[in-house]
Amino acid sequence: MTTARKYQFSWNLLGDLALGRPNLGPFTRLEVYRLMQYALRDVIEQRYGAEETDRLFYEAGKLAGQQFYANVFGPMHDFDEFVRAMQVVLREMGIGVLRVEEANLDTRRFVLTVSEDLDCSGLPELDTEICVYDEGFIAALLESFTGARFKVKEVDCWCSGDRTCRFTAEAVAE
Repeated sequence: MTTARKYQFSWNLLGDLALGRPNLGPFTRLEVYRLMQYALRDVIEQRYGAEETDRLFYEAGKLAGQQFYANVFGPMHDFDEFVRAMQVVLREMGIGVLRVEEANLDTRRFVLTVSEDLDCSGLPELDTEICVYDEGFIAALLESFTGARFKVKEVDCWCSGDRTCRFTAEAVAE
């Protein structure tokens, strides 16, 4: 027996911000976003453990990335245009400053950095990479653009002592 879903994601759940927030607009303080993210993460981790929590955050990032690509970018065919569009939108929305360090379109292997990352820049060092949601988000953006499946892994993070988040992205054989 399947239970009806209460909050199946759709872009419409973002709402009409002009209507709903005529005085405050579309922006909030970063602390509020992090308060929600890390409180939610802690509750999930207490219930299901760190490994399952990471898996759920990766999947949530993928869903968000798929929807973001479809609703913000739409179909693109030129890689340079795709990168420029991502750089502009991620910066304008305050998500982070994207840079592509390596891009091999033939092997579909990429190394990307996101500075001033929404999730972790300025946090204390934790001796671990924490941007699992970002991994899924980036994987979905690359998958949406290329049509190939990707595995994205954060290899450097503000929380592991670096001052930018670095991600490797590799196409996964089907």
